[in-house]
Amino acid sequence: MRLADARDLPAIVDIYNEAIADRNATGDTSPVSIDDRAAWLREHTPDAYPVFVADTGNRVVGWCSLSPYRPGRMALRRTAEISYYVARDSRGTGVGAALIAHAIGQCPALGLRTLFAIVLDINPGSPQLLGKFGFAEWGRLPGVAEFDGVECGHLYYGLRVAPGPDH
Repeated sequence: MRLADARDLPAIVDIYNEAIADRNATGDTSPVSIDDRAAWLREHTPDAYPVFVADTGNRVVGWCSLSPYRPGRMALRRTAEISYYVARDSRGTGVGAALIAHAIGQCPALGLRTLFAIVLDINPGSPQLLGKFGFAEWGRLPGVAEFDGVECGHLYYGLRVAPGPDH
């Protein structure tokens, strides 16, 4: 695992576009471009809300981001949304678990105490994976997303993270 940088954008975009095409891991329905994601990556600063990549040495096979939850609202500054995506040919190999474990491990140093993962209820793997790390279902929004005329819900999974020594 390492911090993502601009050189990783093609792989990040390819992996995300696979998830968009799968129609069960993100609410986006149209492919994104490198230009679309460049500003997003710049907003994810390593000292506050980083993006990590799983790099095999010759290829990025997954990524994970910590994003502000309700940006600008200071009472929520220690809460972040965790998102993770794994290349199709690397799913089920432990990449997702490694990304989540790494991100959770960074939270104390970042001053984060609460993580949310927002999952579509048609995504069977994420709830099981999140559960392995102690995430629990904290909320359910039925029927808020629609793919090709079929509605599905959002599930909110939460985890409290022990604060770091300086936070």
